[in-house]
Amino acid sequence: MEFPIHWLIILVVVLILFGGRKIPELMRGLGEGVRGFKEGMSGNNQAQSTPPPAAPAQSASTEKPPEEKKS
Repeated sequence: MEFPIHWLIILVVVLILFGGRKIPELMRGLGEGVRGFKEGMSGNNQAQSTPPPAAPAQSASTEKPPEEKKS
């Protein structure tokens, strides 16, 4: 199998941009993201955290009507 030179260039650029120490962290984050996506697609909600807080409801009785201009 032949290894094209453009893949080698891309690898060198990634190493220069992120450095050797940052790449494992990036791959770990990517793996966690893919895992979370797969769990979300399968409907597996075991790893689900607390639900987001609900937005406060505004009732119509507490709103003041706009004041009319007196001419």
